[in-house]
Amino acid sequence: MREVADLAGVAVSSVSRVVSGHPDVSPKMRTRVLEAVDTLRYQPHFLAQSLRRGETFTVGFIAGDFSNPLIAEIASGIQSVLHSQGYSMLVMNSGGDSHQEASNIEFLSHRRVDGMIISLSNERKRETIEAVQSVTVPIVAVDRDLPPRLRASAVISDHRVGVLAAASDLILLGHSRIAIITGPLDVRPARERVAGVRQAVAAAGRQIEVDYRAHSFSTEYGEAATDELMDQINPPTAIIAGGNQILVGCLRALHRRGIRVGRDVSVITCDEVPLAELFEPPIAAVIRDNIAMGRAAAGLLLERLRGSSEPKQVVIPTTYVRRPSVQAITAQEQDSARPRGRRVTRP
Repeated sequence: MREVADLAGVAVSSVSRVVSGHPDVSPKMRTRVLEAVDTLRYQPHFLAQSLRRGETFTVGFIAGDFSNPLIAEIASGIQSVLHSQGYSMLVMNSGGDSHQEASNIEFLSHRRVDGMIISLSNERKRETIEAVQSVTVPIVAVDRDLPPRLRASAVISDHRVGVLAAASDLILLGHSRIAIITGPLDVRPARERVAGVRQAVAAAGRQIEVDYRAHSFSTEYGEAATDELMDQINPPTAIIAGGNQILVGCLRALHRRGIRVGRDVSVITCDEVPLAELFEPPIAAVIRDNIAMGRAAAGLLLERLRGSSEPKQVVIPTTYVRRPSVQAITAQEQDSARPRGRRVTRP
């Protein structure tokens, strides 16, 4: 550290503040010190620092399914910020099981992590909420609404705005029978996506029949729900897949039945993956920046670790992008699309 200070022309204490991520450092000094660190390939002795300060420089991240590209991108964003500030990340996979989530939270607490970033599979499970409440380190929730008493910071996506735009586009193009397949209403993304569709329908000025399917974000549920929808006497002319894994199941069911996306049925996905753009025809999507979400979560946690006591919330916008998987309903199709007494399921 002394060599870094000499090369940068600053005090050793200044180098210490920069490498520890202290906020009371001028941009000019930070640049000088980081340039010296890079030149000398300096590696701070974080173990010694942790012993002195009672910190482990480790952050826990708990999520439901790390095989999901969405979670992988969020984790990448978190890691990029934490690494730059000298923190390592301990990853725990819950498999969508609330009991396992509670166990993971307890495990990380025993490992004395400095903070946790969590994406719960269910916001209402008492066991999980009690586990979070027992934690004494700062918590940041990813796209989840936690009780205010937990004083957790949060980074959330504006799902409602994106899905509102998507559903409004379908209505504008003449669709009168729309379905949305999404996850359980025990988590914020599903609730907000359903709310976006409801808002679009309320503003439509004409009768729109909507089939709400809210149970799971899994590929299997996406396929099963699509089969049920397309088995009906009057199937939907448009489907909103409320999750990237749901999309896979939806496309699988449509392909198996010989139903052509963009011709026989319009399809929109939420949380875009490369599959959406590479599919033929390319699939319309409600998109967000998942890496930015991860970076924001890490930033919120670092604020708390550096002394901020007030929980904060960061909102990541969503944008609807129309692609050829969405097509207008013709006059003849519009006439045949009128509801004929089909039972509508609601969450």
